[in-house]
Amino acid sequence: MPERVKVEVDGRALDLSNLDKVLFPEAGFTKGEVIDYYTRIAPVLLPHLADRALTRIRFPNGVTGGSFFEKNAPAATPTWVRTETLPVPGSSKGRETIDYVVADDLPTLVWLANLAALELHTPQWRIGTHPDLMVVDLDPGPPAGLSQCCRVAVLLRDRLALDGVTAYPKTSGKKGMQLCCPISATQDADVVSDYAKRIAQELEQAHPKLVVSRMAKNLRPGKVFIDWSQNNAAKTTVAPYSLRAQAVPAVSTPLTWDEVEAGAAGKRPSVKPYTAGEVLRRVEKSGDLLAPLLDGGPELPAVRARR
Repeated sequence: MPERVKVEVDGRALDLSNLDKVLFPEAGFTKGEVIDYYTRIAPVLLPHLADRALTRIRFPNGVTGGSFFEKNAPAATPTWVRTETLPVPGSSKGRETIDYVVADDLPTLVWLANLAALELHTPQWRIGTHPDLMVVDLDPGPPAGLSQCCRVAVLLRDRLALDGVTAYPKTSGKKGMQLCCPISATQDADVVSDYAKRIAQELEQAHPKLVVSRMAKNLRPGKVFIDWSQNNAAKTTVAPYSLRAQAVPAVSTPLTWDEVEAGAAGKRPSVKPYTAGEVLRRVEKSGDLLAPLLDGGPELPAVRARR
């Protein structure tokens, strides 16, 4: 193919480059295929990115080359790309700001894919609001794996349900999982993080051979670390349907609870990250399993108790 290709996406002119460049060498997956994936998954991905300050991880030389985190909008950002100047969470007195990119539309998503922004990460809050998501990361310490993560996910689901909180599972696209819970955007990040920590500690006390809630890595072997700190205002989580920098084009994939329960029972020993093609087929069949995240959720008990 030509080194550069001019295209029009929803009325926006874009120059795409090096479409034949292989970004996932083991799979032979090219930049053109990355752009194709993000274009086709956009109808279910964009609602999860809307109004969220976007952190990108770029791999200009592919997943086996160097990478870098990017929060600021790059110098050559087109004028039609939405940017928002926001204080950096946790900065001293809120004086430090970043010009964040906000991916609200398909042209912006294609532009980012052309920059080899393979991974897309978002905070749990939308611009101008308190967190509307609580996210718990499940990180297995070898020899524990996704099967153990599934067991902990079921335990977490059932515990959260006692407080009226509904959890939706997805793979991280790497070795672990995340549970995403829609909540009312009425509490600050500290309250959400405190609640998630309390639940993690409860499960660690009830299942000490399976669960750990403390961050020390020497405590993790053979257990699943429930990372409640993902709810810190400065933290981001990989977005649903984002690619991950693995040997193959793995995707952070929404799951059904039937799949998670099967994994917990050892009936699906091959529980693993899904690839781009597999995820497109799953969405074609089942739609967006995480669509309920967009509808909001309850106020956390920790907030009610403080009133």
